[in-house]
Amino acid sequence: MSVRIRALAACAASLLALSAASGAFAAEPLKTSALSLETGGPMPVEQQALGFDHADLKFKILPDKKAIEGEATLTFTAKSPLDKLVLDFDRVFAISKLTIDGKALKPSAWTNPEGRMTITLPRRVAKGKTVTVAITYAGVPLEAKRAPWDGGFVWSKTPTGEPWIATAVQGDGCDLFWPCIDYPTGEPKLVDLHITVPASLVAPANGVFLGMTEKDGWRTYNWRAKTPNTYAVALDVGPYEELTATYKSRYGDSFPMSFWYLKGRAEKAKALFAEFTPMLDFYEQMIGPYPFRDEKMGVVETPHLGMEHQTINAYGNEYRKDVYGFDWLLQHEFAHEWFGNQLTNADNDDMWLHEGYGTYMQPLFSQWLHGDMEYMARLNQMRVDTKNRFPIVSGRALKEDEVYNGDRGPGNDIYYKAANVLHTLRALLGDEAFFKITRIAVYGTPDPKPGNFAPRYLSTRDFIKIVNQVTGKDYGWFFDVYLYEAQQPELLESREGDDLVLTWKTPKDKPFPMPVEVKVGDRLVTAPMTDGTARITVGAAAPVIIDPASKVLRRQPYLEAYQAWKKAKDEADRAATEAKKKAESGEK
Repeated sequence: MSVRIRALAACAASLLALSAASGAFAAEPLKTSALSLETGGPMPVEQQALGFDHADLKFKILPDKKAIEGEATLTFTAKSPLDKLVLDFDRVFAISKLTIDGKALKPSAWTNPEGRMTITLPRRVAKGKTVTVAITYAGVPLEAKRAPWDGGFVWSKTPTGEPWIATAVQGDGCDLFWPCIDYPTGEPKLVDLHITVPASLVAPANGVFLGMTEKDGWRTYNWRAKTPNTYAVALDVGPYEELTATYKSRYGDSFPMSFWYLKGRAEKAKALFAEFTPMLDFYEQMIGPYPFRDEKMGVVETPHLGMEHQTINAYGNEYRKDVYGFDWLLQHEFAHEWFGNQLTNADNDDMWLHEGYGTYMQPLFSQWLHGDMEYMARLNQMRVDTKNRFPIVSGRALKEDEVYNGDRGPGNDIYYKAANVLHTLRALLGDEAFFKITRIAVYGTPDPKPGNFAPRYLSTRDFIKIVNQVTGKDYGWFFDVYLYEAQQPELLESREGDDLVLTWKTPKDKPFPMPVEVKVGDRLVTAPMTDGTARITVGAAAPVIIDPASKVLRRQPYLEAYQAWKKAKDEADRAATEAKKKAESGEK
């Protein structure tokens, strides 16, 4: 942890920090704290007392300085009496002015030593009353080292040398460039964005376009979005051109589609844009109405791989297609409009609801386009990439890094393993129940139609309740093993005379009455496994194949052997490459 500094305790401190950020002085600027590099975890009591009504955000982007000037006007409703406002905000920014309900406060009224800004209110705010804070600030925001896996700004250049800028802050939080409540449940109900950029550049953003103004070589783009995820509020700036079309929905209405792409890439952009309509057809048929049809379906080309920024999905996959005939990155990020932006996890511990469902949509789309072979091929590769080191769900409030970092938590298992868990759930319950559960999870209703739903938060426990309500049975055993334990269940096989005996082995001997199909010669038999075991008479029949359609996710020793071989091979290849580099450079 860095030395604690009472940031901006006096005007001189504010001026010094701002000057350092701009390079006018040689003083060392403040650095982003460890706290600001975290997102999520237990929410402070003071923030639990806030209902976030409106964020009006003004940004001026200064590409040459890699700096921004900002003004954030935030309106909250008090859920209980307030004497303080506690916001998350990176301390690298110098605050030149702060007002409460239009009245300026002295710098001594706020502190921000470690990125958790505490503002002492001039008077108590009663429960049910609103309070508006306006913060004017400037500075050099954190630059992402490896976006989108590391959060911050991306200051890039196009192939022709023009500024190409983006934010990607899922891993580290909205507080890296605007004062916010940096938790999954910290969404503002409404966000207005005013993004000022050099006149040669364009700034597409979340929501509905409200117009552009130009003055003195600068253009301001104005946008309005409803209930965006805090990390989904995005800045994207570049010399963009735009493709537009109208999508005619199966629900009888229509809404705009837009793709902002770099100049000189028109033909590639048109080919990608042609994928928008079939993807929308798929999602609306299989899941339900596009949630943000009163705004737009938007995609913007970015200098990083991608991110599910609400109605302005970041795309940086270089127009690659794969063997399945579509751009997986585009399809995956678009999935998050349903699983991430419409349905938002109640805590980072529930992130599998975003990433597991979002990843399952690629094999499901492959099946929708081409059939079962492509569906199973994608799922099998995901199964190979599963690690099983940590449970998908811990049952605790987690910081984002405790989920995505594979050395601290489930990592990529919230993608690949969770997608296979959903495949198994679908096979167990059948399509009718599975997709009904999915629609209720996403929309809160089994029969969603445009206008009859609103964005919602969901926890893993909420999801399990939906499964039980739809099926009329208790499937807690399914999730206790697949989500709350790291290791997959193992199906033990033995022969007793003419009988095949099957027994489930689970972590902590948890009950697991998962039925399994067995192919006995030409017959397909279902072993009910009611008490975790079953006996099937097979005689001399051949072949005997357990789970021939691969419906059930389970431990497979042959896969583990392959994974171990692949890991050793990759490590050997890396060592050989490093040795070759050292030899070529003359190192010993």
